Amino acid sequence: MSDSPRSHIFARVQRASRPAEAEAIQRDLDALGTAPRADLPAPDLATAFLANVLKNSGTVDCVANRSGVVKALAEYLYRHFRSHRLVAGNDPNLAAMPWREAGVLPRFGTVEPGEPVALSYALLGVAEIGAIVTVTGKANPAANNLLSEHHIVVVDATRLVPDMESAWKRIGEETAKSGRPRGINFIAGPSSTGDIEGKLVYGAHGPRNWHVILMGDVPATALAEAHTLAGR
Repeated sequence: MSDSPRSHIFARVQRASRPAEAEAIQRDLDALGTAPRADLPAPDLATAFLANVLKNSGTVDCVANRSGVVKALAEYLYRHFRSHRLVAGNDPNLAAMPWREAGVLPRFGTVEPGEPVALSYALLGVAEIGAIVTVTGKANPAANNLLSEHHIVVVDATRLVPDMESAWKRIGEETAKSGRPRGINFIAGPSSTGDIEGKLVYGAHGPRNWHVILMGDVPATALAEAHTLAGR
């Protein structure tokens, strides 16, 4: 065989294309290690998550329970639309909300043209990047995440994770129990794009407004601290 650079390249390609044993693959992965994790803006996971949601141009609410969720929804809807109507997926967590307590009128299904607000229930919240994770399927239409003008997401505080590595680990655990979803969405803010003059425009390809409701045992100071950290 020739000793030219080209022959060396082809020889390496040939070796790389051969089937590798699982042990060898794992050994190579372990040798790669992991990149350093980003520092969270606060030691408390809820505060860090809320601060990064705000930095991503989202808005936030903190509530203690499901009754607090429907009350926060009612206030948001009336403030923006003088209405209590929205579209929600058929997720059992959303179906179990005490809707009548606040007079919210959900339609369960997929958002349609002319319906400005869609509600989703997040699988996880990722503090490192201020993102929510949703799994899509019949009960959680992807359109509800992507097509309404206002996208509201409920996140359980027990489902916050510090970083992407933890998120993917939890996703693997969940899908092992419930089966592989149709899709997985990481959403970190409203839809935005830069125009030709470099000006950031919201709502170009999806929701113009992104509102996150964090439900559960959250420190009383978390919301105020998050606003301070985010400068908003």
